[in-house]
Amino acid sequence: MTPIVKAFFDPQTFTVSYVVQEPEGQACAIIDSVLDFDHASGRTDTSSADQIVEYVTDNGLKVEWILESHVHADHLSAAPYLQEKLGGKIGIGENIVVVQDTFGKVFNEGTEFQRDGSQFDALFTEGASFHIGQMRGDVLHTPGHTPACMTYVIGDAAFVGDTLFMPDFGTARCDFPGGSSEDLFASIQKILALPDETRVFVGHDYKAPGRDEFAWETTVGEQKALNVHIGQGRSVEEFVEMRDARDATLAMPRLILPSLQVNMRAGQMPPADEQGDVFMKIPVNKL
Repeated sequence: MTPIVKAFFDPQTFTVSYVVQEPEGQACAIIDSVLDFDHASGRTDTSSADQIVEYVTDNGLKVEWILESHVHADHLSAAPYLQEKLGGKIGIGENIVVVQDTFGKVFNEGTEFQRDGSQFDALFTEGASFHIGQMRGDVLHTPGHTPACMTYVIGDAAFVGDTLFMPDFGTARCDFPGGSSEDLFASIQKILALPDETRVFVGHDYKAPGRDEFAWETTVGEQKALNVHIGQGRSVEEFVEMRDARDATLAMPRLILPSLQVNMRAGQMPPADEQGDVFMKIPVNKL
């Protein structure tokens, strides 16, 4: 089955969100949405999410799932806003509990912050399946970038989040808490075991040197042959050495602190104080 895929690119965070529609129906899922956030002012905006709302509404679609590939460190999720506007259940991998435990401590959230994934409507396990109308989706647990990373295989399309990028850009970093280059290598092998013609939709694009246009769709076959980090049968030892050395040179994402606090709560803001005001925490020397 070949789903209809509509991509929405956010140039501020280089994130690609997707609306995935069954080919002969109106049911759809939304994957990796973006809530706009201005770090300097602390203000949120729904312009990016509203593009998705407009598309879904104009095409008479019915949202059944709002899926997160992982707890993003570079943008805030708009899942609660989209759920309020369009319905659907919010889903993520079951290892969200590991991420919540890790960052609950980093942000000193205390016992009131539930670390059981209950903020989400569904926690997916390896091999689980779900339906978008008559179209089946299957779940691959693909950790390495984070412990909770998932790949959603829907018909002939795989939505890989940050696990893989376009072949000329490579693979995800693995230096966040709970990340592992060895795990990422094993996870990528799961994706590369899919049929060569499987369409691969990536979660970000940063335009590799020499490429003038943003891009987000490739295939398993292209990844095998051309991925600059993992293609042409690179060994696990070679990959780990390369990945760990590269990660040691990378700065933290600009929005990592607000993103983690929001996304580990399924896109909800931290609890408001008695005056109704919401505050983010900035842990010092924790990351």
